[in-house]
Amino acid sequence: MLGLYLSESEGTNFWLQVLTDLNNRGVRDILIASVDGLKGFPEAINAIFPKTEVQLCIVHQIRNSIKYVASKEQKEFAKDLKLIYQAPTKELAEEELVKLEKKWGKKYPIVINSWQSKWDNLSLYFKYPEDIRRIIYTTNIIESVHRQFRRLTKTKGAFPSETSLTKLLYLGIQNAQKKWTRPIRNWSLTLSQLAIFFEGRLDKYLEV
Repeated sequence: MLGLYLSESEGTNFWLQVLTDLNNRGVRDILIASVDGLKGFPEAINAIFPKTEVQLCIVHQIRNSIKYVASKEQKEFAKDLKLIYQAPTKELAEEELVKLEKKWGKKYPIVINSWQSKWDNLSLYFKYPEDIRRIIYTTNIIESVHRQFRRLTKTKGAFPSETSLTKLLYLGIQNAQKKWTRPIRNWSLTLSQLAIFFEGRLDKYLEV
């Protein structure tokens, strides 16, 4: 299902409208939603799809954290962050988060608090095997689509109407889809793992 939604601002109400529309168009269930740190997005998802698990993008969280760190300390801070999000288990990741707070908490309390307050949604991917983690821990796939949109629009100047912009972006998606031919690595195994974690919710798609 292809959907394209435009808005001058993003927030809970906008995302509620988008998700309600998707639901009305036939989306009945979402297993895992990988999203960036947009305010109100996780709440909107769970309002329409209450069984959906929401994973916040680790890459976005890292970028948003580093920009608040002094340039001379960014490399060291990033190294300490890596021990958290690349930990083999959630328990070890939480131990590293405690160490991060002890080391940097007084200097960068806003950053540490951000990780702590969002931890439930940042750490969701630890419960899954590596193949599933690789798919859900970042929104880089959709970010590549956004980059294509920016290439389409940056040389066009002003648009006479929202409709003309929508048409251009829609055609851009149609063209980009021709390149979306590479299969997801180990997809058959990943699908089997998802069927176990979400028992019964994939049955009608896995009938043989």
